Amino acid sequence: MLFFFIIGGAIDYLYFDAFTPAGPPLPLATIFSLGVATFTTLSAYYGGGGLILGSLGAEKPDGQIPEHRELRNIVTEMALASGSTMPQVYVIYDPAPNALATGTNEKNAAICVTTGLLTLLDREETQGVVAHEMSHIRNEDILLMTMVSVLVGGIAILADLGQRGFYSSRAGRRFGSKSPLLFLPLLLLIAFSPLIARLLAMAVSRQREYLADATAAQYTRNPVGLARALERIRDAATPFHKATRGTAHLFFANPLRRRLEDSDSNLANLLMTHPPINRRIELLYRMAGVPITVA
Repeated sequence: MLFFFIIGGAIDYLYFDAFTPAGPPLPLATIFSLGVATFTTLSAYYGGGGLILGSLGAEKPDGQIPEHRELRNIVTEMALASGSTMPQVYVIYDPAPNALATGTNEKNAAICVTTGLLTLLDREETQGVVAHEMSHIRNEDILLMTMVSVLVGGIAILADLGQRGFYSSRAGRRFGSKSPLLFLPLLLLIAFSPLIARLLAMAVSRQREYLADATAAQYTRNPVGLARALERIRDAATPFHKATRGTAHLFFANPLRRRLEDSDSNLANLLMTHPPINRRIELLYRMAGVPITVA
């Protein structure tokens, strides 16, 4: 919300001479940006989970399919182990092995798994993945990351409006009277605000993934099952085409499958939505008392 306020204030100052004696009585862009922030926040809170599931083509599991019945049984087991309310269960018909949890609280949470994951993993490994997603629900990550998904999109729209105004002739005349000490930083802030917002979202997501791995190991008492699931998904290297950069941080493993994900460099730590997958595997094996270094 503060970031929306800053972007709105920058647009007001640069384009409408707000906060100056000659400016309008009300900072209209700031008020508009706070309105956008409020609308997107409420939209994310009350309907963000459904919007995300709809965009991914998620469907209710088919009770006639053995893998779907087993999935529901595993989710029930992990709900009991975590002390959580039974979430809704969804399936995405896609060969890419992946999963996600969404919603805003335990009462309307949903766990969604791809058919590719059900085909690739055995029961123990699937249990580890479901436990990881249940951890996101219990740790209240689903509310945080669903809100982040929608708010990042709102900031991108607001910044785009500001960038379009830069090319108008009226804006050019106004910029000539601005102090360079304020003009250049504010203009750069508007230009790079979508990138800044996305980097913030990625940083939050990476830390919550580590926490969910650790919590999942508590629920299953079997960190090796989750580690093996990560190894199989890593080796499958199948991208999930329905995912976008705005929803990538919601998934169990990065659905966009970039080379940086396999690196533990500072650049990877900055630009990826998930921690390095090899690092996650190594930490899980260490939890099980198997000290190894994953190449």
